Amino acid sequence: MRSVILLVLAPAALVAQADTSRVRRDTTTIETVTVSAIRARGEAPIAARTLERAEIERRSFGQDIPLLLQGTPSLTSYSETGNHWGYSYLRIRGVDQSRINLTLDGIPLNDPEDQVLYFADFPDLANSISSIQVQRGVGTSAPGTASYGGSINFETVPVAATPRGGDIQLQGGSFGSGRASAEYASGPLGGGVSLYARASALQSRGYRHHSGMEGRSAFLGAAWVGAREMLKFTYLAGLFSDTMAYVGASEAELAADRRVNPLRPDEVDRFGEQVAALAYTRQLSARASVASTVYRTSASGNYDVCIDACDQPVADLWNFNLDFAWYGITNTLTHEGERHRLSAGAHASTYARDHHAYARPDVTTPLYFNTGHKRDASAFVKASYDVGRVTLFGDLQGRRADFRYTPDANAGIAGRSIAWTFLNPKAGATLRLSRAAELYGSYGINSREPARADMFAGFDNIDTSNADFVGPLTRVRPERVGDLEVGLRLRRPWGTAQLNAFAMSFRNEILPIGELSYIGTPLRANVEGSWRRGVELDASARPLDRVEVAGNATVMRGRITRFTDATSGITHEGTEPILTPRLTAAQRVTVDVTSALSLTASARQVGRSFLTNTSDATLVLPAHAVADLQARLLLGRAEATLHLNNAGDSRRYAGGHVWGATPLYYVLPPRNLFLQLRLLF
Repeated sequence: MRSVILLVLAPAALVAQADTSRVRRDTTTIETVTVSAIRARGEAPIAARTLERAEIERRSFGQDIPLLLQGTPSLTSYSETGNHWGYSYLRIRGVDQSRINLTLDGIPLNDPEDQVLYFADFPDLANSISSIQVQRGVGTSAPGTASYGGSINFETVPVAATPRGGDIQLQGGSFGSGRASAEYASGPLGGGVSLYARASALQSRGYRHHSGMEGRSAFLGAAWVGAREMLKFTYLAGLFSDTMAYVGASEAELAADRRVNPLRPDEVDRFGEQVAALAYTRQLSARASVASTVYRTSASGNYDVCIDACDQPVADLWNFNLDFAWYGITNTLTHEGERHRLSAGAHASTYARDHHAYARPDVTTPLYFNTGHKRDASAFVKASYDVGRVTLFGDLQGRRADFRYTPDANAGIAGRSIAWTFLNPKAGATLRLSRAAELYGSYGINSREPARADMFAGFDNIDTSNADFVGPLTRVRPERVGDLEVGLRLRRPWGTAQLNAFAMSFRNEILPIGELSYIGTPLRANVEGSWRRGVELDASARPLDRVEVAGNATVMRGRITRFTDATSGITHEGTEPILTPRLTAAQRVTVDVTSALSLTASARQVGRSFLTNTSDATLVLPAHAVADLQARLLLGRAEATLHLNNAGDSRRYAGGHVWGATPLYYVLPPRNLFLQLRLLF
């Protein structure tokens, strides 16, 4: 279970008191200065897709963010529970979630040690999100860990610009699932103050045996708007608990019982996380704004893992505990002229996380207690300049991070520390061929340090028993990617299309090897050289007033120059990277039957991929295809939405890993139904 407190300061715009629509536009602009500074603009030479509020609402029925984003170009995802709620993960262009930059209103979300975010800790997050931008490739600079395979930035509900009103949502569905949420926005209260609040609760048994979960979350926002400034406070809190299902199942086990969960019913996870942010934004002029945000993120929780005798009634059950506090500040400056646009920013943070474990039933005497410390400082400047029909783009980020490890007092080893310095340049240009078409190209470099688990070979504690095996903190080298993107964008009144080609070349890529550590985290290792190349098509159109169609497809190839399997010692050359499908595609058709009734049919296809980096044909994740149906009915201020997911009842798998020489799979949710009722007030 994790809870989040977020304090955000955002700039204010000039407010025309007599024109409420103008007020709404201006306050929205000033409230989103920080987000705008890190996002790719429409003319940027970047491959990106932005989901606005209407599309988020159409897709959402409370599912975790990785599953909400299914159907986005080059993105794949899966859930451990075989349901839409619980721990779930995503990949972009085959790159795993720990190497994707994640921000919320410009605040970094990737845990500094693990460089991952567990979206399950934010139940029903999409209900308080107004837009999501998914960038593919190195993208544009943002606070926190470097964008390696891509970046996802979330913009929360604009408190000051949201009109008065709210809604209540009630939902029930398959696998004993239920969700309830309520939100309310005050609108302007006088004196420039506005308030927003949301509370959600959800629970499910999960599809797999003993994989149930419960989640609670709250989002609070308060904003004060002056003539040229804004002060905004945001608080996001989440609590989550589940019976864990992080180990897949073999085909033989699934043939006997598709709901099988190899973990024990007493292996339970409980976390709470808090993020708090306070943001101040000031509009310096009609063209320039500054914003500063201070934030605090904290979390605590524990999870149980069976270490030995797991098939016995009484097993060796260890209880692992984590708690951390993370403080940071971000600052941005934006200036927009007639021919140029400039953004600059800086970020600094400090973080400490305690790790301790107990052997149940004794939860008072720790087996060990160690602490990891991380500091991060970065600055960026990005600019675009119009020269005739060409827009030139440049982006430069400098970043320094350092990690320090304080071992357990009885570990018998000394503390360790390491630091990294990175310079990440990007440049490109966009050529406007006509009012409807533009051609773009860019090249960028990003570098990223290894996570704690990478440096520790998957161990949670280092002492004399494993210190020699783990080796120095330099055992895993930083990774680097050079990313070339070339594309064509078309915009017409009836639709849009983007064709993008990419070539990503990696040095010392930190690749998952397909196996899990003893506490369920992916094990990773450096590969000296690797690449991913492909073509992406993303298009949407409205051929008729009542019909909208959309689709995307990615054809991709990836190769590893040389990979040595740690288990067999065999060196493989020219193999494919793990979980990097050659084809991903999605399609959607929405028909507005009447002004009150709309029907949507969507489908996704994911090609075959390998579960290890050896291209072993016996260790693969088979291709799969899924179709979903949705009906939405408006009745005055009430709305009913029926989601029929996996309508064809595909029996394939969404993800997997290996255990020894055996492939283990996470099943796709079978055919399932959710009914959501929403009442506006």
